[in-house]
Amino acid sequence: MGPLLVEFSRQGINKETLAALVELAQESELPDAVEAQFRGDRINTTEDRAVLHTALRTPAHERPASDADAIEREQRRMLDFAEALRLGERVGHTGRLIRTLVHIGIGGSYLGPRLVCEALASPPGRRPPDIRFLANVDGHAIARSLAGLDPETTFFAVVSKSFGTEETLANAAAARSWLLERTLQPAALAHHFAAITANVAAAREFGIARDACFPMWDWVGGRFSVWSAVGLPLAVRIGRQGFADFLGGAHRMDRHFRSAPVERNAPMLLALAGLLNANFRGASSHAVLAYDMRLRRLPDYLQQLEMESNGKSVRTDGEASAVHTAPVIWGGEETNGQHAFHQLLHQGTRAVSADLVAVVNPAHRHAEQHERLLAHCLAQGEALERGDNAEDPHRRTPGNRPTTTILLDELTPHALGALLALYEHKVFCAGRLLQVNSFDQWGVELGKRLAPPVKQALATGVVQPETDPTTAALLDAIRARRSRK
Repeated sequence: MGPLLVEFSRQGINKETLAALVELAQESELPDAVEAQFRGDRINTTEDRAVLHTALRTPAHERPASDADAIEREQRRMLDFAEALRLGERVGHTGRLIRTLVHIGIGGSYLGPRLVCEALASPPGRRPPDIRFLANVDGHAIARSLAGLDPETTFFAVVSKSFGTEETLANAAAARSWLLERTLQPAALAHHFAAITANVAAAREFGIARDACFPMWDWVGGRFSVWSAVGLPLAVRIGRQGFADFLGGAHRMDRHFRSAPVERNAPMLLALAGLLNANFRGASSHAVLAYDMRLRRLPDYLQQLEMESNGKSVRTDGEASAVHTAPVIWGGEETNGQHAFHQLLHQGTRAVSADLVAVVNPAHRHAEQHERLLAHCLAQGEALERGDNAEDPHRRTPGNRPTTTILLDELTPHALGALLALYEHKVFCAGRLLQVNSFDQWGVELGKRLAPPVKQALATGVVQPETDPTTAALLDAIRARRSRK
């Protein structure tokens, strides 16, 4: 399948099981649902939105007619802007070259761009600006992000669809203050900030120039947005052609997803295997084992992609789900994980499934290290499947841990685009099979609603009568400890 090999044989699925899974997919009208998504139907029913992130990586002549011109125009504008930053044609307010780009976002506005930027190398030639990522509202995070930077050579990209995300706007405001305190020139903001948002008016009020505002489309969710202007730091890092190759790899996976029958459709098979493992084999968690340090952020990215998409207990018809939905996604950078949590994978009491992801041809000349790395990847898959029926019970491992091995020929923009699209489509298929809406995230809103009165109580010392007793007690404890200091 192009630059990827997806190996399912260690999932323990025989012909009879496969036939039953294919029948389930057909009964769930999965192929029809796929076409509805690509067609632009409003499949995000709770928000009455289409789900068309795939249109961003589709050739212009194949895009939905209503959006084709706008996508082409804004994509070209973003890439022109990124190239100007990368090549030193867009400079700071004093005319000095931009040396550092700080990307400010959170969730899907952060995890995808960071994964891809850390995974892919810049093309030969002029060195692009260094890229830093700021997501956490923790003050230590912004202190580290700004450490050692020169305001005359630093550029900020602020990513928030509403331009009201609390963490992002708090960090953006701190970055703006940092810049203004050092330059004493409000006009400098227009030379050192860009915004990716659906709320251009708020970005303009913040001080960002109109030509540095790029759209976040209503039909692109945050965790599916790396293909959009949210990928600005990626375009700065790998250039216009690299970004085109990244989109091209994803589109190649899109074509496979739309055309391959269920029994040979990689995203559908990943989703079906996940459903089988979670609901019939007791695998409440799924490990993502990245056998390439450049992919060390993959577990974090997939954690949000799957758990925010399908971590639901209510079906699309409003009824409670009678089956387990998304598993807990976790994992790590291998072979470090083998000396940390693999003990639980092999001998723990809880069933776990896993993906092992590796790159066949590395981008270095240390052949001995790479052979060892690949050997460990293959051996871990075998060990998780086979187990060891040793006489000594302490050495005995049960085996029968279902795994999928995914091999990339090389870690190129094209291959990484295909890999991320593979997982996006897996998540969509899983949601369809589970009858949940993969494209909303109402569960994250409660904590956001509760935080403002708690913040006010921290600032004023006045606790509202309706405050939860435990929260009130913790507020008292914080005040007491602050007073002691």
